[in-house]
Amino acid sequence: MRYELYYWPSIQGRGEYVRLALEEAGADYVDVARQRGVPAMMRMMEAGSTPPFAPPFLKAGKLVIAQTANILHYLGARHGLAPKAEAGRLWVHQLQLTITDFVVEVHDTHHPLGPSLYYEDQKPEAKKRTREFWHERVPKYLDYFEELVGKSGGAWVTGRKLTYVDLSLFQIVEGLRYAFPRHMKAFEPNIPKLHELHHRISVRPKIAAYLASDRRIPFNEDGIFRHYKALDV
Repeated sequence: MRYELYYWPSIQGRGEYVRLALEEAGADYVDVARQRGVPAMMRMMEAGSTPPFAPPFLKAGKLVIAQTANILHYLGARHGLAPKAEAGRLWVHQLQLTITDFVVEVHDTHHPLGPSLYYEDQKPEAKKRTREFWHERVPKYLDYFEELVGKSGGAWVTGRKLTYVDLSLFQIVEGLRYAFPRHMKAFEPNIPKLHELHHRISVRPKIAAYLASDRRIPFNEDGIFRHYKALDV
């Protein structure tokens, strides 16, 4: 099957978690908006009786699956990126939903008053939100995943087998390093297991090839992880 991934063509965003899973799986896919333009994506959002609310969404045969965690739940079971048992699949899905919550909080550091305003319109609020983010929220989330890796008995969150959650945690570490290099440099000694997990992902052959290719969109100040010097102090 050749998958069709629909997401914005100029940012990593929430679509990047799906791209990483497709790349690790060696799946045949086309990044539709990058190759055919945004209008092709918008037409898909208006088609059928169960249209997606927003990208990312994945077309797999006749199925159209939206929401990052939902897409990964589907791909994980079909490409060996999730446990075989139902309880295990639900566990990694639960973890991915937790990562989704964290991604929202990352976004809200630079847009605490909402996405309809520019960052420049909410700088004081963004500074306040970012201080709380690093003081309270980052330790809460990353310490949780650090503990899971430490207790897993293996190299990955669930033990000896890599899942899509590990790929998503790679993206979290990578994104925080880009957006908040000073904060992350100070905090990273607290999460050595996640640091090691990030490295193990980065050198996996398919992921390393993807990261070095033009398929990997660079971080920029239009995505979720944005580097604003005023927030990284």
